[in-house]
Amino acid sequence: MEVGKQSSGGHYSHLRERFLGNGLEGFLDYEVIELLLKLADPRPDHKPTAKQLLDRFGSLGGVLEAPTDQLLIINGVGEKNLFGLKLVQAVARRYLKEDLIGTDYLTRASQVRDYLVHHLKNRNVEQFLIILLNGRNQVIDLRVLFEGTLTTSAVYSREVIKLILSLDAAAAIFVHNHPSGNPAPSQDDLEITKRLQTACGSIDVQVHDHLIIGGNDIFSFAEQGLL
Repeated sequence: MEVGKQSSGGHYSHLRERFLGNGLEGFLDYEVIELLLKLADPRPDHKPTAKQLLDRFGSLGGVLEAPTDQLLIINGVGEKNLFGLKLVQAVARRYLKEDLIGTDYLTRASQVRDYLVHHLKNRNVEQFLIILLNGRNQVIDLRVLFEGTLTTSAVYSREVIKLILSLDAAAAIFVHNHPSGNPAPSQDDLEITKRLQTACGSIDVQVHDHLIIGGNDIFSFAEQGLL
């Protein structure tokens, strides 16, 4: 038993040293998950659990985005090691969001889109976000406004306008995801966009775009001539 413990400890020490020396370069996905499970759970061997998680959820992103109740079904996952899995994704999102605030949207549109894909592509429910810009097209906020199945009755124009006015925004970009992975707009998406564009126009706020994230793909209403 003592030998086994030393071997396991040496394994995690090696993983830590690799990470501190070269970041995640060369790490396999299950090794990344092992490290995250180890953050708050001192048990010696997380490799079997890490591999089970990958088998069940298909990818590192799938594991990080998996609902808590589904993670807890996996043997070896408990309340303690959920901390590592959930903390890293939340920290990454906050860092990426804060990095965009104050930047020029037109010159950093690709970084904004990368953030949106990272934030939305693995979610199993729809989220509706708004990106608000000032008169110089600088990002002043990115905010989740609605969550769940997005229909014309679920997205309230008054909530959108209330936020725009509270931050004195000059322009807006709407964003939501399709958990199916298909970014093509639905009839509801078309109607929501038209209604929000009309509402924003009534207060002289320009709608630059409505983006739909489906997996790694993005549908742009502006690029398709729908705005």
